[in-house]
Amino acid sequence: MQSTIKRILFFVIIILGWQGAVRILNISPSLMPAPTDVLDALMKGFADKTLLYDIVASFRRLAIGLSISIVLGIGLGILLAKNKTADETLGTLILALQSVPSIVWLPIAIMWFGLNEKAVTFIVILGATLVMTINMRIGIKNVSPLYIKAAQTMGSKGLDLFVKIIFPASIPYAVTGARLGWAFAWRALMAGEILSTGPGLGYTLKYASDFGNMKLVIGIMIIIGVIGTIVDILFFQRVEKNVLKRWGLESSN
Repeated sequence: MQSTIKRILFFVIIILGWQGAVRILNISPSLMPAPTDVLDALMKGFADKTLLYDIVASFRRLAIGLSISIVLGIGLGILLAKNKTADETLGTLILALQSVPSIVWLPIAIMWFGLNEKAVTFIVILGATLVMTINMRIGIKNVSPLYIKAAQTMGSKGLDLFVKIIFPASIPYAVTGARLGWAFAWRALMAGEILSTGPGLGYTLKYASDFGNMKLVIGIMIIIGVIGTIVDILFFQRVEKNVLKRWGLESSN
């Protein structure tokens, strides 16, 4: 409760300081609008349902891309962890690609798919799959040998050993990978939508920028940050914490 109050007070101070600085320094709204101006732009955007449609469209793309990424990441992570040749070859490529920002893939996505949903989904998948793969690989590699030996002494081996012991033991890493994948996918989605032709927060952000609507630009940036924070805190952090407690990796106090 205290941490929540601290966060609220912190952001209240920032908003008041922002409002005061803009008014005192008489900064042009085209360069830096006041919080009240940003709020007014957001209220208009929600009133005519434009921002609601944008949020729904963005989440639809994100859900599709992130779901595919998690499935691909789990499969690739298992492959790298269980196959040494794949780990030494494909694993090296995945590590190299992980250092490439998602926005760099935009020109390729446009040339391959055009300015459409497929290009944006492709960027989202790339943004999340790699980090999910790496975490899944680490999770399987870090399964305690004691678990494996104990299961083997009871006759478990092969697929049965993997399904009942190795994979369940790697779940905390998979959850962490999904959480990081969400963050990477969300950023990649915004980058992809900037060059898209349909509704979405990124598209409206670019549209507002082209017409010099700085109030809406900053407002959408705030929405993007707020959504990212809320989803991470209210969903992924809770899921990750519950999984860690259940697996005995974090205190329940």
